[in-house]
Amino acid sequence: MKIIADTHCHTVASSHAYSTVMENILEAKSKGLYAIAITDHARTMPSPPGTWYFENLRIIPHEVYGVKVLRGVEANVLNSKGDIDLPDLNEKFNFDWVIASIHDVAFNEISSFSSCTEAWINIAKNPVVNVIGHSGLPQFTYDYENVIPEFAKNHKLVEINNSSFSIRKGSNENCKKIAEICKKCRAKIIINSDSHFCTQVGRFEKAIEMLKEINFPEELIVNSSVERFEAYLKSHTSFFESSWN
Repeated sequence: MKIIADTHCHTVASSHAYSTVMENILEAKSKGLYAIAITDHARTMPSPPGTWYFENLRIIPHEVYGVKVLRGVEANVLNSKGDIDLPDLNEKFNFDWVIASIHDVAFNEISSFSSCTEAWINIAKNPVVNVIGHSGLPQFTYDYENVIPEFAKNHKLVEINNSSFSIRKGSNENCKKIAEICKKCRAKIIINSDSHFCTQVGRFEKAIEMLKEINFPEELIVNSSVERFEAYLKSHTSFFESSWN
């Protein structure tokens, strides 16, 4: 299985990552990736980049050294209503790519199985969001059986995050359960590195290993071919319509 895009990558702007945009792009090029997304954290994470940083993402070309570059953000889910920490940012700048994640180190009002389930149900209805980020965290479990079909119905990509298998303790079995339900209800997924240093860009081994164990269908993995990935971008983003190419 070949993964052609890494759409969850952080830079020094996130303050707990250690590589620049260009270092990430060059790493993607060296690994033969078709595309990369720059997805630094929005404002409720510790020491986040400011509004001006996101507004000025438009100066980054959509193609650098042959690598397609998506200008994105990883938003934090704030509460059971499904609010995320970038409403005014998105009004000022139309992101190519939005990941919604719940973080235990950031502000949020999600404290129970039911509130987490409700949050994801509401996120599924948010037209701004493309990806459901690393949702296998054990402290934020939710009703996978009922929520994942909502992700599928609303064209959200469920992320299988390679970093979860090494840095998010207790996530492994949850990630597997999530993938199995995605397989059952034909929900599309995306495999990402969640890189915080450039050498992690394009590293998907642990995620791929788990998906092979459950015989996950490759046609449901959006970034397993250029054709599938481009089809998603054309249907659910404004990437190919931007005047800032």
